[in-house]
Amino acid sequence: MKITDIIEKKKKGLSLNEEEIKFFINGVMNGSIEDYQTSALLMAIYFKGMDTDETTLLTKYMVESGETLDLKDISDNIIDKHSTGGVGDKITLIFLPLIASAGLYSAKLSGRGLGHTGGTIDKLESIPNFRTNLSIKEFKEKVKEHKTAIAAQTLSLAPADGKLYALRDVTSTVDIIPLIASSVVSKKLASGANHIILDVKYGSGAFIKTTEEAEKLSNIMVEVGKRLNGNICAVISSMNQPLGRAIGNSVEIQEVIEFLKGNMEDDLREITYTLCFKALEKAGKYTLKEEAYKYLDELIYSGKALDKFKEIIISQGGNADIIQDYSKLPHSKIKYEVKSTKKGYVNNTDALKIAKACKNLGAGREKKSDLIDYSAGIYLSKKFTEAVNEGDTIAIIYTNKQESISESEKLILSAFEICENKPEPVNLIYKIID
Repeated sequence: MKITDIIEKKKKGLSLNEEEIKFFINGVMNGSIEDYQTSALLMAIYFKGMDTDETTLLTKYMVESGETLDLKDISDNIIDKHSTGGVGDKITLIFLPLIASAGLYSAKLSGRGLGHTGGTIDKLESIPNFRTNLSIKEFKEKVKEHKTAIAAQTLSLAPADGKLYALRDVTSTVDIIPLIASSVVSKKLASGANHIILDVKYGSGAFIKTTEEAEKLSNIMVEVGKRLNGNICAVISSMNQPLGRAIGNSVEIQEVIEFLKGNMEDDLREITYTLCFKALEKAGKYTLKEEAYKYLDELIYSGKALDKFKEIIISQGGNADIIQDYSKLPHSKIKYEVKSTKKGYVNNTDALKIAKACKNLGAGREKKSDLIDYSAGIYLSKKFTEAVNEGDTIAIIYTNKQESISESEKLILSAFEICENKPEPVNLIYKIID
C-alpha cells in the first residue's frame, strides 16, 4: 500500500477503507509518511469530504495512536464537558465545581487558547501558583479525592491528533467538519470519561458560523461517539455575542467567582445550567429541567459550589485567597474606559471584534509558544438589551500596552450595535442532540 494511491483515491472523491485509514495514521505516527504527503491528503479530504464511516475509522485510529485514560476504578459515571471555543467562555470553570458539589465525578483535560478564543488552562494559570501540568497519576488521584480536577492536555493521549492539527493549522485545512469531529471526539474518548457533553458554539465569535453547520457537526460527533461506544450529547449554543461581561484571563476568573457567589449573568446561567442539567440527567439524578435548575440554585446559594471551587484551587496548589481578594490576581497597570458615541439600546456586541480587541491588548496568542498577559482583558459595562446614553462607559480596557488602546477602542466601538428600540431577549440554546 502506498500513500500516493490513498491521496489519489480521495482526490477522486472515493471513500477510504479501514486498512487505508489505519495505514495513514500509522504512517503519520512512525514517520514513514512525509508531512507534505499528509498535507496533500488533508487537502483532498478538505475538498472531497469524508462520510460517517470514514470519520469513525479516522477517530478510532487517532484514539489508538497513544495512551487512553482509564477512570473505571474511580466511578462508572465520569463526566467530561467540552466547548468548541468562544469569547468569554468560562463555563467549564463554573460547570466543574457545580457538578462536583452535586456529587458527580468529572475529569477535564483542557487546552490553551489559540487565535481569538480563550483557553481554559490560560484562565486557570492566571491564579497564582495554580498547577495544570499534572501527571496522569496525579490527575486521577485528584479526581478520586475531590470528584474533579482539570489539567493541561497530555501529548500521550490521541497524539495523532496533535500531529495532524499542526499541519491543518498551517495548510488552511482546519475548518472541515470530518477533521474537526475526529479531532474533538478522539481526544474526548481517549480522556476516559463515559459521559461526554459537547457545547458546540456557532456565530461570529465561534469557529462554526451557522446553525446549519453546527447541527451537522454535532450530529456527526454524536454518531461517531456512539459507534465507538461513547455516550455523547451536544448542546448547540450561540456565540454571536461574548458570554458574560469579562473577556480575558484573570478578569474571567473574577466573573467565575462572582457567579459561584450567586451574582449570575443571565446568558452564563442559561448555558451553564443547560449543560449541568444534561450531566445530572446522564447520571440519573434528574429528569425534569425545572427540578434540576432549582437544585443547581441551591448549590450556588448555599455556598457549596464556591467551596468546591476553593477546594479545586487548593488541591492544585493555587492561592485560594483570590476568592475574597481579587488583588491577589494579576492586575494591569492601565484601566481605560470606552465611552459610547450613541444613545439607545445594545442590539448586538460582535464577539469576534471584542475577541480581536482583547487579543490586541495582550490576552491572546498567535502560536502556542507565545507569552500572554494574564492581566489584560475587557469588561463589558453594557450588554445586549441594556440602555445606553451618549458618553456612558460601555466597556473597560485592562492592559499593560499603552500603544494597543487606540486600536482596541476602535474595535470595541465598532462591535457595539446601538438601536433605538429595546430588543427582545433571545434563546441562546439552539438545539440539543442526544
